[in-house]
Amino acid sequence: MASNSARLFTAALMGVVLVLLTGAEPVAAAAPVGQFSWPLQPRPGVLRRFDKPAQNWLPGHRGVDLAGAPGQAVLAAGDGIVVFAGMVADKPVVSIDHPSGLRTTYEPVRDAVSVGRRVERGTRIGTLEAGHEGCETCLHWGLRSEGGRRRREYLDPLGLLHLTPLRLKPVAPP
Repeated sequence: MASNSARLFTAALMGVVLVLLTGAEPVAAAAPVGQFSWPLQPRPGVLRRFDKPAQNWLPGHRGVDLAGAPGQAVLAAGDGIVVFAGMVADKPVVSIDHPSGLRTTYEPVRDAVSVGRRVERGTRIGTLEAGHEGCETCLHWGLRSEGGRRRREYLDPLGLLHLTPLRLKPVAPP
């Protein structure tokens, strides 16, 4: 009886052979990888990338803007607890603390959850509204480390998604 590692090796080898025979290029799986996934479905386009300021108080873009549509469901990117659901400077915002010491924020989002609610990745947390500065129909998705071993800092939320596709390279003959 073959061991699990032998079966996995055989499956991987068959995949490489299939790629080599068909000339197809392997792509990343559509299913979420890891603990986090996109807060909009289907996978949105990134309209504006993260631009970390040199200091937290300096100008920058502390998140990413994702293409969406007013009325679209906004989903929790990962498991956590809702720590804020309300208005900030006349914008509706939802924030979730995750067990890993991270906090994600979503705006402009009319909340469908209350503070203290435990959510899982993919849980509907609200509805996207129009009116985000710079793009009328996008979700601003932010990420911040809440301290612990790291100091409190803004991070790129796209780093949660493990977007780098797997690329297999041919093995040179011996």
